[in-house]
Amino acid sequence: MAKYGEGDKRWIVEDRPDGANVHNWHWAEKNCLEWSRTLLSKLLSELTILDGEGNLYIKTKTLEKLEGEAYVNVRKGKIIPGYEIALTLSWEGEAKDPDGKSVIKCDGTVEIPYIADENADEDPEVKILVKDEGPLGKRLKEAMVAKGKPVILEKVRVYVQSMAKGGPAKDELEVKKAPGSAAKSSVSSAAAASNVGAQKVVKKEEKKGFKTITLTEKFSCRAKDMFEIMMDENRWKGFTQSNAKISKEVGGEISIFDGSVTGVNMELVEGKLIVQKWRFGSWPDGVNSTVRIAFDEPEPGLTVVKLTQTGIPEEDRYGNATVVENTERGWRDLIFHKIRAVFGFGI
Repeated sequence: MAKYGEGDKRWIVEDRPDGANVHNWHWAEKNCLEWSRTLLSKLLSELTILDGEGNLYIKTKTLEKLEGEAYVNVRKGKIIPGYEIALTLSWEGEAKDPDGKSVIKCDGTVEIPYIADENADEDPEVKILVKDEGPLGKRLKEAMVAKGKPVILEKVRVYVQSMAKGGPAKDELEVKKAPGSAAKSSVSSAAAASNVGAQKVVKKEEKKGFKTITLTEKFSCRAKDMFEIMMDENRWKGFTQSNAKISKEVGGEISIFDGSVTGVNMELVEGKLIVQKWRFGSWPDGVNSTVRIAFDEPEPGLTVVKLTQTGIPEEDRYGNATVVENTERGWRDLIFHKIRAVFGFGI
C-alpha cells in the first residue's frame, strides 16, 4: 500500500486557488490517522466484558497505542480507503470468591498487530496477554479470549465499515462548486429534481458492476504438476499456511484460506483446465465469480498458466471498492508467487 502523501503527483490534485476539485475528478486524499485513533479509542475503551459471571469482572481500559497509516482517497465521489494500523489496548480483570471478596486483580493488554484495507473482509489477528500467569490470571485471560475477543472484533468491524464509507471525508464528498456554477444551479436543480429516479437507477447499477481479471504466469515445471498443486488441499495448506479443503470431483466443493474463499468445481480436465465458481465471504450474498485456469506446456518443463476470473464485484458488502485490485494481487502474491517459492518452480 502506498504511504499517505507519497502518491504519484499526476494523480493527486493540488489545491486550486478557488478551493475546488470539480466533480471530485482528481484524487482527493485525506489523512485519517488521528480520526482513526479517536474513533477506535471511543469504540474500544471502557467496555464491560464480564460483570460477575463466574465471579469474574473484566473490562477494557484505554487505547494505549495506535501506529501506522490511514487515509481515504476520493475520485468522482468514489471512496477508496487505505490503512495499515496496529494497536494496543489495555484491560483489567478481577476474580472474587463466592462471598464477593476480591481474590486477585490483574492487568493485561490486547494487541492487534495488523488491521489493513487489503484484509477488510477478514477479522484481524488478536493477541490477548495478561501480566499474572498464575492459575487465576490464566483463568481471567481465557475468559477475556472467550468473551472479550468477539466484542473487540465487532468494534474493529465498525471501524472498517466507517473507513469504507469515507471516514472523516464522507461529509466532504459533495461537489465543490467552481466559480460561475451558481448561475447554473437554478436550471440544473430543476432538471435534477425531475430525474431523481434515473439518478438512483444509475447509482444502483454502478454498485452492481462486475469486472474481469486476466493473468498469464510461467513456471518451470510440467503442466500436470501445476494442475496437481492447484487441486491438492495438502499442498494448498503448505504454500498458503492456511486451512484448505478441495474436492477433486466436478460438482465438489472447495474452501481455501481458512474458508475466506469458497466455491465449486465446474469443469476439470487433468493437466489442462480447471473451471470453478469462486466467492469471498465478504462479497454480497449470491455473488459468485467464475475462475478459469488453463495450463499450457509449449515445451517440456515450461508451463504457462492463463487465469481468467469473471464476475468479480467492484465492491464488497461493506462498500470497499478495492475488491478487484485485492483479488488480482491475491492471485499473484499469495498463490502464484508462493507456489514458485515453495516448490521451486521459478523461471
